[in-house]
Amino acid sequence: MRSTSIRVVFGFMLGVLTTFAALASDVDEASIRDIQTRQAAAWNAHDANAYANLFSEGGDVVNVLGWWWRGRPEIQRKLTDAFAWVFRDSKLTITDVQTRFIDHSTAITHVRWTLDGAKVPPGAPTPPREGIQIQILQKVSGQWLITSFQNTNSIPEHPFPKGPPSALVNPGSGAEPPH
Repeated sequence: MRSTSIRVVFGFMLGVLTTFAALASDVDEASIRDIQTRQAAAWNAHDANAYANLFSEGGDVVNVLGWWWRGRPEIQRKLTDAFAWVFRDSKLTITDVQTRFIDHSTAITHVRWTLDGAKVPPGAPTPPREGIQIQILQKVSGQWLITSFQNTNSIPEHPFPKGPPSALVNPGSGAEPPH
């Protein structure tokens, strides 16, 4: 009888803890989605300070050109410069957010976006208007902040070729495809 009571109490406690963990992750996921909403709002207001404050003090960014900015002050400084001309008329739209929790205080989030109105910085290829970010976020003192951020332009995916394009090789010529 006593072991049955202990099992019932243990089962009840396990159920409460599981429910609490699910609720906590729902709250955490909503907080991370809110960061993405604030990211778009700060970008669209061209507010480098608000954007940089989404990051931890030691957070870093690798942008779509591969430029690596280390620490919140540098992120703010670089975005202030970018908003002066290149992104002055740009509008960021977040189109999808997918989060995976590594533990109770660490999350990896993939964020799909579109961007309109950006100018091309000197030396940069003409950018696609869509991309995906990968963010590592950490919860510190109850607040989620971006610790690391990688941004990548994206284009529609196509299957990999199974060989060289037939137009480049004339089978009877003995010619090799260009290298």
